[in-house]
Amino acid sequence: MIAKHVPMRSVGKSDYAGLVRYITDAQSKDHRLGHVQVTNCDAYSVRDTITEVLATQYANTRAESDKTYHLIVSFRAGEQPSADTLKAIEERICAGLGYGEHQRVSAVHNDTDNLHVHIAINKIHPTRHTMHEPYYPHRALAELCTALERDYNLERDNHIPNQRGAAARAADMERHAGVESLVGWIKRECLEEIRGATSWAELHQVMRDNGLELRARGNGLVIEAGDGTTVKASTLARDLSKPALEKRLGGFEAAPERREVQAKRSYQKGPVRLRIDTTELYARYKDAQKGLTAARAEALAEAKRRKDRAVEDAKKKAAAKRTAIKLLTDGRLTKKLLYAQVSASLGADLDAIRKNYDQERAKHYQGFQRQPWADWLKQQATQGNAEALAALRARDAAQGLKGNTIEGQGRPRPGHAPVIDNITKKGTIIYRAGLSAVRDDGDRLQVSREADRDGVQAALRMALAKYGERITVTGSPEFKAQIIRAAADAQLPITFTDPGLERRRLALIEQGAKPASKRPGAHAGQVPPPQRRHGLRTLGQVEGLRMDGGEVARPTQAPRPAAISEQEQRKAKLRAELEAKKAKRQGKGRGL
Repeated sequence: MIAKHVPMRSVGKSDYAGLVRYITDAQSKDHRLGHVQVTNCDAYSVRDTITEVLATQYANTRAESDKTYHLIVSFRAGEQPSADTLKAIEERICAGLGYGEHQRVSAVHNDTDNLHVHIAINKIHPTRHTMHEPYYPHRALAELCTALERDYNLERDNHIPNQRGAAARAADMERHAGVESLVGWIKRECLEEIRGATSWAELHQVMRDNGLELRARGNGLVIEAGDGTTVKASTLARDLSKPALEKRLGGFEAAPERREVQAKRSYQKGPVRLRIDTTELYARYKDAQKGLTAARAEALAEAKRRKDRAVEDAKKKAAAKRTAIKLLTDGRLTKKLLYAQVSASLGADLDAIRKNYDQERAKHYQGFQRQPWADWLKQQATQGNAEALAALRARDAAQGLKGNTIEGQGRPRPGHAPVIDNITKKGTIIYRAGLSAVRDDGDRLQVSREADRDGVQAALRMALAKYGERITVTGSPEFKAQIIRAAADAQLPITFTDPGLERRRLALIEQGAKPASKRPGAHAGQVPPPQRRHGLRTLGQVEGLRMDGGEVARPTQAPRPAAISEQEQRKAKLRAELEAKKAKRQGKGRGL
């Protein structure tokens, strides 16, 4: 797991309400937003929590720095801790930073390949109204993450960053935007050549061969590419700093006058090199961005023209009213009052026009916003572009799904078309499967930990349509048992590659085909055991039931006679014969 503080670029952008609204917004996705938790607040809803936190922040009038602390806790791909574990981790991290008593809102997000938790913390204490700033937070977070990984048996991660400053920002740009940075390009293409130079002249020649220029700036050195992009030499490596180079090559010598030399290679700001060729796709992306810029400019110009016409019409309308007042109204005071009303009406109309124009401008800027390369690929993949989806999956950051997964090697059987909920920047498709989610990275399907029987059956149908009949299941024993039961209940025409799983599936199918009376563990009451088949089971089987003060209630159907032994049958027969003889003698005595 990794815990990272996301600082605001400026205090003016610090907006606790906007941050909470972002982390609690589902964005029309079924499985983006998980559990939302409010801590140390009296409010019960997110909206009331925002109001309470803002009131606490306004109580501190001395603090000039950012009053909001945005923290992200991210887990390794495939890790899905339980809700209780996530809550405990959130509490321990906040307490470790000194925010245990502070107001905060946390939200779990599932819309990427890594489950992560956003925490919006109010840095102002709710009772003392003092602001707390953690001391060396990156070290505290590294120690906390190490302890939490050990205590909750999570996959170990590297909590000491190898890069900082500009190098770290360049790596983040390549990972999230998919665009190659100058730092990354130099490290991949010519860093060893630069390090191998034995003189300043040779170093400058290496720079020219790669379309670069080395020059002094301030107390250090910078490297500039042909398009004007610059980077500090020490950002590439510590041994390329000015003191280190002067110690090795002597005093700094500026490059000779620049000559027009054909470089062997040069830096071009484009997509990170992938396993597939994306040249044509990137050209379409650039054309689309240019089209967006032109369309936005045209839309803004049209909005400006409509605003100018509306202002002109409002002024003409006001001028006509003033002319009518001047010609048709008598009395200086009356004219003055009417002129004031016209001016107020014109001001209100102009304010409404400007407000409408500002809203339209904001709408156009949002609608025609330029997209990073990775975001454009994601949008195109969502719309069904197979090339864009392949480009996302070809990125080095894509590592494959882990955990409870399903895969196969057979021939697909199309027919099941699930609903796409989202596509991540690594090319993982998140499908809706009942109340759960199924992820597809192109090689295997991953079923979420909260999947119910309907969700597991939907995942199996997707696997049947994608891989065919032979299915391989990987995961916990509980997940495998759930898969076997779902396959048997749905009577899906699949075969598990694991012989043990296949035997259990066939056993369940055979057990389900037997009559109910012959199944192991049949429900009681369907066929009673022999010792209970002719016994008294309900009050309706007795001859009558006398209630105090009531009548005799008789059953609608005579009960079945209980089974009797042979000895009892002989006694009953003898008793019946004696009764018959006695009745015969009594009948003769009465002359019958």
